[in-house]
Amino acid sequence: MRGLSRRLTREHAELAGQASAAAAEVERLAPEPDPQAGAFFDVDNTLMRGASIYHFARGLAARKMFGPRDLARMTWGQVSFRLRGSEKSDHIDAARQAALAFVAGHKVADIVRLGEEIYDDSMADRIWAGTRELTQRHLQAGQRVWLVTATPVELASILARRLGLTGALGTVAETEDGVYTGRLVGGLLHGEAKAAAIEALARREGLDLARCSAYSDSLNDMPMLTLVGHPNAVNPDAGLRAEARSRGWPVYDFRSGRRATMIALPIAAGAGAVVGGMAAGAAVHRRRTAG
Repeated sequence: MRGLSRRLTREHAELAGQASAAAAEVERLAPEPDPQAGAFFDVDNTLMRGASIYHFARGLAARKMFGPRDLARMTWGQVSFRLRGSEKSDHIDAARQAALAFVAGHKVADIVRLGEEIYDDSMADRIWAGTRELTQRHLQAGQRVWLVTATPVELASILARRLGLTGALGTVAETEDGVYTGRLVGGLLHGEAKAAAIEALARREGLDLARCSAYSDSLNDMPMLTLVGHPNAVNPDAGLRAEARSRGWPVYDFRSGRRATMIALPIAAGAGAVVGGMAAGAAVHRRRTAG
């Protein structure tokens, strides 16, 4: 009996110890900061399915911020421009006017508050899990991560905050006394403007662009992709897929219902050095999947 008692006591002690270890809250060590390296992510079809501005505008229309006709005009201007990737001045002007239509005259605080609601209601479940994992790997390597998008900066900043990223670069709408005027500061953050924004941020933050990474789905983002030392294609359109293959860039495709096969490679952190265990790789889909 005494032996049985000792064995039960030992088993109870082991069980108690295992339970205690499992329940223990272990504070993770902060990653070693890598202030000269960062990552830049496009949003539409790269980070999330579809056009973020469209889902945002639909949410505002549902809250009676503007009518169906305004939504249709905004949708045509933004989504058509985004999908065509047209550089023609009339398409750019149409997109610019559409970007202004749904915020002009509204308070910035109201748009931000509603943006938070709309993200929870109709945008959070559109985030690509694979792309979000890529952002987290950069953060875990001690690098800062920014979104870079033609979407209004207020919406882009909401996305960045909700995903735990460093910040966002987006289209800036002019305000006076906390109200949108209906004019843009400069223009849409598209194409060359994205590269210019990244260069300005790099100067301000002391980033070494040769050590930075960028991710996009669109050939229109070549200025941004070629600006950094580590460009990546995510859910690429046909043009970007061809460019990525010819240049040997990593390609990720998260659009298929099947798990993409990835080849794990580290991020280069300067001349031959390696930062963390960041994965870069190529999906092996031979055919373009539907977006």
